[in-house]
Amino acid sequence: MTTLPRSTVLATACAAFMAMSTAQAADAGTALTLYRSDSAALFASSGDGSVGEGHAVVREQRTLQLKAGTQDVAVGDLPLYLDPEAIALSFGKDQAVLVSQRLLLGQGNEAALAGLVGQEITVLGDNGESLAQGTLLRAGTGLLVKGAMGTTLVRDYAAVRSAGGSFPTGASLRLRVDAARAGTAIATLSYPTAGLGWRAAYVATLVPGGTCRMQFESRASIANRSGRDWHDATLKLVAGEPRFAKLEAPQPMAMSMARAYKAGAADMPQQSSLGDYRLYTLPQPVDLPDGSVSQVPLYATRTLACERTALYENGNAWTPPEPMLAPDFNTGGGNTIESTLRFTAFDSLPAGYLRVLGNDNQGTPQFLGEGRIDDTPKGSDATLSLGTAFDLRAERERTSFKVDKAARAMDEAFRITLTNAGESARVVTVREHPSRWREWTLVSSSVKPDKQSPDVLEFKVNVPAGGKATLDYAVHYRWAADQ
Repeated sequence: MTTLPRSTVLATACAAFMAMSTAQAADAGTALTLYRSDSAALFASSGDGSVGEGHAVVREQRTLQLKAGTQDVAVGDLPLYLDPEAIALSFGKDQAVLVSQRLLLGQGNEAALAGLVGQEITVLGDNGESLAQGTLLRAGTGLLVKGAMGTTLVRDYAAVRSAGGSFPTGASLRLRVDAARAGTAIATLSYPTAGLGWRAAYVATLVPGGTCRMQFESRASIANRSGRDWHDATLKLVAGEPRFAKLEAPQPMAMSMARAYKAGAADMPQQSSLGDYRLYTLPQPVDLPDGSVSQVPLYATRTLACERTALYENGNAWTPPEPMLAPDFNTGGGNTIESTLRFTAFDSLPAGYLRVLGNDNQGTPQFLGEGRIDDTPKGSDATLSLGTAFDLRAERERTSFKVDKAARAMDEAFRITLTNAGESARVVTVREHPSRWREWTLVSSSVKPDKQSPDVLEFKVNVPAGGKATLDYAVHYRWAADQ
């Protein structure tokens, strides 16, 4: 064995040979099933490198040239974040039998070299001379190369050239197979991996006019930070939240539109059930370059009815374990009023983010706000807050409070003053949660309640342009002796 001195950094060598070669692609027929992910790192437009977030299941075919009998075969160009215990490989028509398999992780500086183990390479020095030529046995702190003159450990090199003209990247799989005969064999390979995920992306453009209507666009954002490219892959998207038991298993940039689909419903993804989840099958193959976030249509664009609300809310739907008698309980006092948007789902909407646009006085769409939509079944309402209303303010004060412990009762009253600095009248929804105790009645109010339930009082208050309006209301609480 010949050992050469080491002085060249491995990362420099990787950069040199990656510029010389292209990654080896899997055979045609790759199918990807992607699961929804909310990972910010996966969808980030900044930052380099792969991301071990998200979850996908890959099914692809590999063409292998086999000799008769038992032999070792390398399968490269795999993503970086595979689950080693869930890799499955099979041969058709009794071509070969899999004896064992070993996954070599392709992370770190040796990622590009891992896929070349078992292949013919040439190792080059700084001046382009050949330092070693033969079969790559190992890639780590150095390159172990078996050639005609023996085995050489090369530590100081500038570049590596692949004799086959391809350069697999990512992780690689070492197989020991027993082939019945020599020739070409087709192997079906399946595995789960991180670095891939999807989520819904919605855009709603409000239509000018006296009623709330919006043009609603539905897309699927697909992130690939897996460490490899995917070409002409058949894609299925799973909406829902399956449980992953293993913490170390895969869990749930450039921007591009993955192909140009027509707007017709026939060209949209086909929707079906998958157990307790929802499955979307894309109608055409998709390219997913590494380090990209691609978008494909999810539903055809349509116009939906909606409801805009200026909301002032205090408290929440909380029930105390016993009557709350402290005078300073639930004082509230915030003065901002939220602008909200509500609409009814026309179909099952996977979780994602909705951007809302509105036209300015020149008819140019401008950003109004963004919010998250959870998984929303067809016919259910989705509500999100767009931000704080600029011209509206509120002031809340407690006007009276009295407790009669002997009678097991208490009374409380509030005054809410709403101001409107805008040029048009507004309707403000005031939502209160009487939460001192679960048994209460509305004694009086200056505005008739629009909605009343065991934990909500809701009023719609008209506030004139450049003016103010006042809401007064009082509630009475009672409780039993054992409470």
